Amino acid sequence: MKKILVMGGAGYIGSHAVKHLVEKGYDCVVADNLVYGHREAVAEAAAFEKADLAEPASLEALFSKYDFEAVLHFAAYAYVGESVTDPQKYYQNNVAGTLNLLAAMKNHGVQKIVFSSTCATYGEPHYTPIDEKHPQSPINPYGRTKLMIEQAFADYARAYGLKYAALRYFNAAGAAADGSIGESHNPETHLIPLVLQAIQGKRPCIKVFGADYPTPDGTCLRDYIHVEDLASAHRLALEKLDGFSGYVNLGTGVKTSVKDIIAAAEKVTGKKCPVEQAPRRAGDPAELYAAAHGPAETVLGWKPRYMQIEDIIATAWNWEQKRRF
Repeated sequence: MKKILVMGGAGYIGSHAVKHLVEKGYDCVVADNLVYGHREAVAEAAAFEKADLAEPASLEALFSKYDFEAVLHFAAYAYVGESVTDPQKYYQNNVAGTLNLLAAMKNHGVQKIVFSSTCATYGEPHYTPIDEKHPQSPINPYGRTKLMIEQAFADYARAYGLKYAALRYFNAAGAAADGSIGESHNPETHLIPLVLQAIQGKRPCIKVFGADYPTPDGTCLRDYIHVEDLASAHRLALEKLDGFSGYVNLGTGVKTSVKDIIAAAEKVTGKKCPVEQAPRRAGDPAELYAAAHGPAETVLGWKPRYMQIEDIIATAWNWEQKRRF
């Protein structure tokens, strides 16, 4: 069996994808520069190589050492705010780095890639729920870099026969059900771990940015998708690449507010969360959620298993209480 290269496989979503692939019998090689990833998160059954998208020589060495069937690409910088203040970092890593990866793939005859894209390519929603036909007009450099990569894939497909799946997911959340790996960012910006850390006393409070949105409780609505469901979607996309190239939204279609998250976390933990009200943040849409029963289901054959926010938070809480990194 040829190997699967997982770029960025030591990061949050990448490590869960590796864990899932290994459990399904895939032979994986993880490549990561460990700027944000954690070596401890990589499944023991997967080989690990330190490599960087910004260093073509390291990619050439990687592709010369192993015979790869396909690539899963998670190696992007993903802090929206930082992308605004330091766009060069994002264009160099996310765009130029991906072009380096595509060059190595082309040089070694590897023609399949599954890409970690984002709903941020859509920008401010024209309508909800969001389907794949929604116009793409990202409002920050992070979203623009992801869209540029998607467009490059389409051009490479036409010119060189690249087979690709760009998976545009909504809010990744949760941790491995067995508690072995989970979410560990520095700095942490995701709502669920921030709420759980506030409950634990690791943070003074959770700030709720805006309570006057046109939503049922005045706070923003988002679509939370469990990281293990994301992992299974990447495997299914990989297995469909012989007959499919294109882009797919990954979401549950379930709308969950900030206040819903806090209430669910308090229910799961049995503890109160200290809350501080804050003004709205610029660029936060009132609602962002996916249309259900789209190509993820009809093309990939994928259905999320975690549909209740309490179940997602329970896995995150299990991880937060015994996290190893």
